[in-house]
Amino acid sequence: MTARRRLRVLVVAPERHALRQPHAGGLEAVVWNRVRWLRGRGHDVQLCAADGSDFLGADTGLHLPRPRWHRSLDASDTEFPEGHRRLMTDAFDRIRDRLVHPATGVDVVDNHSLHGAPILWSRETGIPVVTTLHTPPLPAMVVAAHAAGPDAPHRFLAVSRFTAGAWAAEGVDAFVFPNGVDGAQWQLGPGPRRGEESWVWFGRIVPEKAPHLAIRAARLARARLRLAGRIGDLTYFTEEVEPLLGDGIEYVGALRQPALSALVGSSSVALVTPVWSEPFGLVVAEALMTGTPVAAFDSGGISEVLRGMPGTAIVRAPEVETLARAAVALARRVRSGSARRGLRAAAVRRYSIEQRQREVERVLMMCADSAPVSPALRAAGAVALAERDAVTEAIGA
Repeated sequence: MTARRRLRVLVVAPERHALRQPHAGGLEAVVWNRVRWLRGRGHDVQLCAADGSDFLGADTGLHLPRPRWHRSLDASDTEFPEGHRRLMTDAFDRIRDRLVHPATGVDVVDNHSLHGAPILWSRETGIPVVTTLHTPPLPAMVVAAHAAGPDAPHRFLAVSRFTAGAWAAEGVDAFVFPNGVDGAQWQLGPGPRRGEESWVWFGRIVPEKAPHLAIRAARLARARLRLAGRIGDLTYFTEEVEPLLGDGIEYVGALRQPALSALVGSSSVALVTPVWSEPFGLVVAEALMTGTPVAAFDSGGISEVLRGMPGTAIVRAPEVETLARAAVALARRVRSGSARRGLRAAAVRRYSIEQRQREVERVLMMCADSAPVSPALRAAGAVALAERDAVTEAIGA
């Protein structure tokens, strides 16, 4: 191990879905890889995540409750069942109280939660917290960021300049650390078989990712299209996507990573169709890592991720005809093995997980070293706990 010392890290995962394959989305994939990579570097990593996650130990005190929906039709990637937010707040309070205990051995918290509570742990416990901003600004997190105050041992990272700018407009400043992709998992693919035109769309099947527009683009080009991903909005899938399936348009389900990499790597082109302010767009980097070219809507941070990358095209959303033409041109241009190898090489240079995770490791080291957890800090945290009620109500509503 080349790190200066062995860190004791508490990684706080996004709480909506279990951290396991097939990944619920790009956010879960990033955090899953973070835990795996830090442990591979020899760090002592504990995971706070939803029940059923990989890497959870026998200590159920770090397990988070998963949403329990009465009907599958009600399941959502944006809302929670009634009463779930209070369960989450209670769980985070319990974990925070563990951190204050002198027997707790944590040097730094690596926070990826979309709940505001872990941000406040830096003020309440004196333990450094590094929060990565994976989404557009969320009100509860903005409230917590301001409540933590400038003197708390806390640092914000953002996955793109676009995302950092959106949070800065809310008064939350962040350093930019783009996501990375594991080239050992996302291997160079062979592309489609000779004479075959096979496009791919993969990601969460929700309205803001708009796979129905990818289907329309494929129909215009008379291309075969395979869609892969977890259905995050059943009503949307049933009403907008499912009626468009058939005649060369196929939904293959939520695939584990090896099968998904093989699917993407055997495709002529990948379509990326966000119609919201996409914070990063991990599928873009994943597709390029397999050597598959990418045609994408210019939404949020997508143009930032693709800027200067070969084998890519960016079109205005939601111009389906332009997307179809761009995809056809890319599929024709990037056919040879050498062209695909060039795309992968560019992706490795910019989005290698080794480079990205080492950068994050240095930040975690720096924060742990600059704010060692002393008895005085724990005592100050105890005072902060006595003052938390108003903020807790704001972020747990």
